[in-house]
Amino acid sequence: MPIEVGAQAPNFTLKDQNNQEVALADFKGRKAVLLVFYPLAFSGTCQGELAEIRDNLPEYANDYVQVLTVSVDSAYSHKIWAEREGYNFPLLADFWPHGAVAQAYGVFNDTRGFADRGTFVIDKQGVVRYAHTQGPGEARDQKTWRDTLKETIF
Repeated sequence: MPIEVGAQAPNFTLKDQNNQEVALADFKGRKAVLLVFYPLAFSGTCQGELAEIRDNLPEYANDYVQVLTVSVDSAYSHKIWAEREGYNFPLLADFWPHGAVAQAYGVFNDTRGFADRGTFVIDKQGVVRYAHTQGPGEARDQKTWRDTLKETIF
């Protein structure tokens, strides 16, 4: 069961595609965070969702909000995928312990060994303001993300 709206977001530190540590706490008090869990790099639906972020990045990452994407893939897989697709935002590796952050957010799929499509908007105080989960084969409605971000940051 995903973490609920109104709950304090679990903190985490993961490595991005450049092997640099990124912590949720880095943004507390400064920016809201759009936290996007996706099953696997190099998969069609995931690529489409991240392309939407890439193509409209100012709506997802700006002075008020930071986008963080997370999968169980390694930082090295993320590096190749980010370079190939032009993703200039953090792709975080929930690689080891395997899926620990996805588990903390209640979106880890034990049967398949990766995260379901979990989306969370976390305000500057670290409180979850939006939470939504879908199965791996279902694309998300990203318009709801933009709408929620507008409501949360202003």
